[in-house]
Amino acid sequence: MREAPHDDILLQLRELEIDPDRPLIISDADEVLLKFMARLEHYLQTKGLWIDLTRFAISGNIKSIETNEPVEVPNMIDDFFATQTLHIEAAPGAAQAINQLSEQAQIIILTNLPASEKQLRIDNLASHGIDFPVVIGSGLKGPAVAWLAQNMQAPVFFLDDIPHNIDSVAEHAPDVHRIHFIADPRLAKLIGPAKGASQRIDVWEEAYEWISDKINAHVGR
Repeated sequence: MREAPHDDILLQLRELEIDPDRPLIISDADEVLLKFMARLEHYLQTKGLWIDLTRFAISGNIKSIETNEPVEVPNMIDDFFATQTLHIEAAPGAAQAINQLSEQAQIIILTNLPASEKQLRIDNLASHGIDFPVVIGSGLKGPAVAWLAQNMQAPVFFLDDIPHNIDSVAEHAPDVHRIHFIADPRLAKLIGPAKGASQRIDVWEEAYEWISDKINAHVGR
C-alpha cells in the first residue's frame, strides 16, 4: 500500500488544482530556487560562527570563528528560518527559468521548513518573481510527490538538493523525472548524483533545456 503524505501536507495538497493533462513541475526551494547556504553563512557570522563546507552536512560543521572548534547551536535551524526566510536571495537563473517553464507546465513548490514560516517563504519567493503555490512540510517528499503524480497523464518533474528526497521520490513515484539540483557550486562539488536521480543538473539554464525537451517530446508524440 502506498504511504500517504502526513496530514498537514495532505491538507495543503488537496487545496491545489491540478490539471492531469498539463505537465507538472514540483520544485524544492532551498538550494534549488533559493541560495540557502549563502544566507545561512551570513546568519552564522552574526553569531560568531562559520560553517565548514568540506562535507555535505550542517550538523557537526558549525564552528566558532574565535576558536575554530565545532559548536552545537540548539534550535539554530528554527531560528534561522524565523529570522532569515524573508531575506534569502534567489539562485542564479531560477526565476527566469521557472517562469519560462510555467508557460509549458504547472509549478508547485514543495519545501521543508516550519509551518509558522510558510507565509514568509511565499513572500520571499514572490519578491524574486517566483509566485507559485507553496506546500510546506517536513521529512521525505516521496509520498507527497506520489500523491500529486497519481492521476497525471502528462510528465511530472521533481527537483531537490537532498539525495534522500530524490531517492524517496524514486521509490514512491518512479515515473516522475527526478533532477538532483544543488545551486551552490561549493556544495555541488561535495556530492555526486543521488542514486535515484534521473539527471544531475546544477544550473538553471540547463535544467530548463532538459525539462523543456522532455515536455516537447511528450507533446510531439
